[in-house]
Amino acid sequence: MRTGAAAGAPAALVIALAGGALCATAAPAAADSSACTHDFSGPQICIRLDGQGATNAVTGIWTNPPSGVSSRTVSLTFDGRLVSTATATRSGKALTYTWPSRYTGSGTKVCVTFRGSARSACQTTG
Repeated sequence: MRTGAAAGAPAALVIALAGGALCATAAPAAADSSACTHDFSGPQICIRLDGQGATNAVTGIWTNPPSGVSSRTVSLTFDGRLVSTATATRSGKALTYTWPSRYTGSGTKVCVTFRGSARSACQTTG
C-alpha cells in the first residue's frame, strides 16, 4: 500500500483533469462577437453583439457606404422577424447604429440590413 504524496497523485490528477473538462465546456462569460458580409465587391455590412449571455447591444455597421450618404435606415431582425428600424448615421467612413442592450435570447439569429443594400450581416447568439 502506498502512503504519502505518491498515493494522492493519481487522485489529484483525476480531479485536475475533471476540472479542466468542466472549464472547457463552460459557456463563455461574454457574448461579444461580430460578423461581416464576405463579398467585398459591394456593400460591406457588419453586425456586432456586445453583451453577457442572452442580453446584448446590437450594432449595425455599413463600412463602405457611398460617399455622399450621411444616413440610412437600418433594420434589426431576430430569427427573420423584424424587431426594430432606426437611422444609422455616418461616423467617419461608416454608417452605424447601436440598439441598446436587450434580451436577444439564446440561439437567436440576429441580423441587420441597411436600406439600399440587399445584404444582411447575421450572428447567432450563444
